[in-house]
Amino acid sequence: MSGHRIALGTAAVTSAVVALALHGLILRPRMLTWGATPDEVARGYPGDDLVPDAESSSTMATTLPAPPEQVWPWLVQMGGDRAGWYSWDRLDRMGEPSATAIVPEWQSLEEGQRLIASPDGRSWFTVALVEPERTLVLRSSLELPSGHSFDVGSAQPPRAYLDGVWGFHLRPAPGDRTRLVVRTRGSSRPRRLTWLLSLLFGEPAHLIMQVRQFHNLRTRLDPARDRTPA
Repeated sequence: MSGHRIALGTAAVTSAVVALALHGLILRPRMLTWGATPDEVARGYPGDDLVPDAESSSTMATTLPAPPEQVWPWLVQMGGDRAGWYSWDRLDRMGEPSATAIVPEWQSLEEGQRLIASPDGRSWFTVALVEPERTLVLRSSLELPSGHSFDVGSAQPPRAYLDGVWGFHLRPAPGDRTRLVVRTRGSSRPRRLTWLLSLLFGEPAHLIMQVRQFHNLRTRLDPARDRTPA
């Protein structure tokens, strides 16, 4: 009986090791580079230097059916207290639909401006870089475990935190279209704990939300497609 238990335990450990290896070598690299070309993944983008010692990074991309000057108004009006994020609204907006039209009063955006990210207003993105019709970089610095934002310029950061950028980079594509590349870079403490949480929850969640945002942006930019809110 003891030998049987040992064999089962060994098989379970082996299966776990194989699963982790497959995830690390095959699934995770594809997940972190969804839709992006090797050149897009290798390229540097404005805002990368805001997290110079990044411990995590992803580069995802899609082609949108409109030129950059038509894509930009949708990006510049993002925000929990503005047009939303065009992703799974039930998850990131408490069910409130993201905008399905361009709203003129949300078309101005300045570096340093805060975009609310939670219903209570205690977490937000800070607009870190704005290059109209080309680049928008948002930064999020969160204290753990509360998930509340803190000023990244403070003299003493929290003992446990997440700090990263979410960058949107628009480039013209053939056929009057736009190549939208989304780059994230992040650092965190304590690294052993945050790495595990990112691996199990953060990275899969980002993929799910980012792919949904790509889909909803394409829907809004293509008048021939259904514009039913997410």
